[in-house]
Amino acid sequence: MVEKGLLPSRFLFYLVTISMFLLILSSVFLLEFRNTSIIPTSVFKLFLVNSSSADIKPNVRSEQTTLPLIPSGNTQINSERSMRSGRLGCQVTNSSREIYSFGKQRNIVCDASQALLRVFMYDLPPEFHFGLVGWKGKVNQTWPNVDNPSRIPSYPGGLNLQHSIEYWLTLDLLSSNTPNVVRPCTVIRVKNSSLADVIFVPFFSSLSYNRHSKLHLKEKVSLNQILQENLVKFLKGQEEWKRLGGKDHLIIAHHPNSMLDARSKLGSAMFVLADFGRYPGDIANLGKDIIAPYRHLVRTIPNRESAPFHKRPILAYFQGAIYRKDGGIIRQELFYLLKDEKDIHFTFGSIRANGIKSAGQGMSSSKFCLNIAGDTPSSNRLFDAIASHCVPVIISDQIELPFEDVLDYSEFCLFVRGSDAVKKGYVLKLLRGIKQDKWTRMWEKLREIAHHFEYQYPSKPGDAVDMIWEEVSRKISSIRFKLHRNNRYSRSQFRLQNDSSS
Repeated sequence: MVEKGLLPSRFLFYLVTISMFLLILSSVFLLEFRNTSIIPTSVFKLFLVNSSSADIKPNVRSEQTTLPLIPSGNTQINSERSMRSGRLGCQVTNSSREIYSFGKQRNIVCDASQALLRVFMYDLPPEFHFGLVGWKGKVNQTWPNVDNPSRIPSYPGGLNLQHSIEYWLTLDLLSSNTPNVVRPCTVIRVKNSSLADVIFVPFFSSLSYNRHSKLHLKEKVSLNQILQENLVKFLKGQEEWKRLGGKDHLIIAHHPNSMLDARSKLGSAMFVLADFGRYPGDIANLGKDIIAPYRHLVRTIPNRESAPFHKRPILAYFQGAIYRKDGGIIRQELFYLLKDEKDIHFTFGSIRANGIKSAGQGMSSSKFCLNIAGDTPSSNRLFDAIASHCVPVIISDQIELPFEDVLDYSEFCLFVRGSDAVKKGYVLKLLRGIKQDKWTRMWEKLREIAHHFEYQYPSKPGDAVDMIWEEVSRKISSIRFKLHRNNRYSRSQFRLQNDSSS
């Protein structure tokens, strides 16, 4: 009887032992082959997230331990800095952006020595930034508290929003020093300008133009002009500006009429713009400046709600101002060519009443959305189309596009020269000739890249804010390259003169 009772016990012992061995073996297998195609990346990420501890606090180093960019030329320090930037630059290539973004999402506090870009921001009085949105802090308080996203000062709505880029970038810099705001570690704000790659000028120039460029009552000079004059005077007196003549300064001037009085005086700085339509080439150009997307006004269509080819009954959609000056004559000609086509929606529209909601519904029900040059080469309509997953048809010969050094727009947009667009039947033949499979490939690409054009707080990996900072990093690297080349002989001659005089 005893012998018979022992058999089940031994059997259970062996069974448990074998089960534990298989469990350990499978875990080792998972870790060993995480980089192969056998284990899906999404599964491995889930395993890592579930295995990490939410109570672990990141190690935050002091600014004194970071590697500064020394404009006057400490070659050893700058060399080390370039190596660090180079390693991070490799991490954000298209082939590894997904994994890099996943890693950034897990950070709670950014380490300044590991950030792609370090930015010094002037503590300008609130009248230059959040004071323009109606924020009033306590006495001597320069910045609002940004640790709670639901309580940050709101930006005015309507058309103001499309040029609100300075608002989002400023919020992102402020939150980079706020431990409980989870955001990418692409950029971090430093309090010592000698440690910075870029000097940020927090002036809400687009809002200043939209709200304060007209004269009121007995005013002889607008508030917008006064703010620009004061800004120029301030910047020209700063050691940071004098150091490189403003070449490492970043100024947001997204509205085409913003900074109109000051742009020529501050033209050595990097501008963040919507396009170059109202700028002379010596003041703004792709060599030093950045094209940023408008903030779209229509609702973002989630991928699960995005209608495929056969559920979009409208072939092409345009709703907006038809009669425009400058390059906008093409809109008028296209209107007369397309207005009577049954599957084309081409009509006047504005944001009044239900305009934005109507435009969003129309775009999300259309296969193609026409983006035609108006007063300037660019318009918010392109980014409304992207948010609606409506394949953009860009008819604007002088347009410059955001992030085009890393995004191939031909994969999700059609481009038509203005001279071709006004030919009778040309646009219709082009659009009707695109079959479902080609359109679907472009639609799928739109759904993949649409998040790059989203402004939000807190920012997220690969969104518009993150992409702009990465673009700034690439520009500052180019500027640094030119400065170093210019120093080849000037420094040698300076040393020679010093040696001779001694």
